[in-house]
Amino acid sequence: MDFELSKEQKMIQKESRRFAQEELAPRYSQWDREKTYPRNLVKKMGELGFIGMSVGKQNGGLGESYVTEGIVCEELSRGDCSLPMSTQVAGHLCAGLLEQGGKEAKKAFLEPFLAGEQICAFCITEPGSGTDAGALQTRAEKKGNTYILNGEKSGITAIMDADFALVFARTEPGATAKGVSCFVVPCNLPGVSTQAYEDLGCNAIVRGSLFLQNVEIPESYRIGEEGKGFKLAMRGFDISRIFLCLEAISPALVSLHETIEHVKKREAFGRPLATFEGVSFPIVEHLSLLEAVRLLCYKALWLRDQGLPSTKEAGMVKWMAPRFSTNAIRDCIVLHGHYGYTKEYPLEQRLRDVLAIEIADGTPQVSKLVVQREFMGRNFLPYNYR
Repeated sequence: MDFELSKEQKMIQKESRRFAQEELAPRYSQWDREKTYPRNLVKKMGELGFIGMSVGKQNGGLGESYVTEGIVCEELSRGDCSLPMSTQVAGHLCAGLLEQGGKEAKKAFLEPFLAGEQICAFCITEPGSGTDAGALQTRAEKKGNTYILNGEKSGITAIMDADFALVFARTEPGATAKGVSCFVVPCNLPGVSTQAYEDLGCNAIVRGSLFLQNVEIPESYRIGEEGKGFKLAMRGFDISRIFLCLEAISPALVSLHETIEHVKKREAFGRPLATFEGVSFPIVEHLSLLEAVRLLCYKALWLRDQGLPSTKEAGMVKWMAPRFSTNAIRDCIVLHGHYGYTKEYPLEQRLRDVLAIEIADGTPQVSKLVVQREFMGRNFLPYNYR
């Protein structure tokens, strides 16, 4: 087993860290306050090849490994742990799906998406189905060479700034995962409307609802075979969940290292705070837990690069990483004293943003069910798998 990064990976890591430090970190709090999606920097990310890195070269991507894509997600999240939820996490899901589309869809949507010129939203969650995504109710009725879409999607990342959406809709009657198809829906079509949410964090990538009322799209905008869309989505979640975890771990580690410098300089009772075990031991515990989960993230990505399943590992890290990260950042706030509670430090924003990751792409509860299923089998799940 070799933990050494290749020469190319080290170069990509260095460049993505530079971009995070110079372009993202200085504006992180500003975008949160102004609720501004930084489209100009997303375009720069596209020019650098940071979006959809694992898309094959034959489809306009770089054909990089999942490990390399994870490295970029981790580094970008050091400067801004909110934006990568759109560009790297939802970005991976969208790019992977668009790669399965026909020539027309790839030309019209995949190319500008990879270039950072257009924003895509991944739309599977509905008001009545989140964890149980297979129970979605949005309908797509086929009429000749077109589909008519009706329904509502909720909790959609960056929907207020998206140029187009990947919408999952039922093309066959029933309430199971079978019969769900995926469609590209340009957001400027008649019958498409959106509504923004007022969220606790991740305010630069405003979430909201997408409403579809008799929206007509051509058959060529369907991704993959009819009725096979849900399977395509689930395949991507094993990777996107890991990227989410790296996105949570990065700001926690940055916060811990900032806190280490703070407690080495700050004194109490004539001694640096770092000399007190009540200060240093919690920091050591957080560093240990986060490094362990981080390594499991990269093991999971490595498994997928080898063509091996990583569902179990993805489920494990998905419940651990956000929880351990929020615990770490919370302690960092406390160790900074009353200064840590102010908005002059990025700690409170990181805490708000990382909290969202605990819910995105599967709650801790469903993540544990995934691990339970992998170890014990479907017969021992508390629900009927559809």
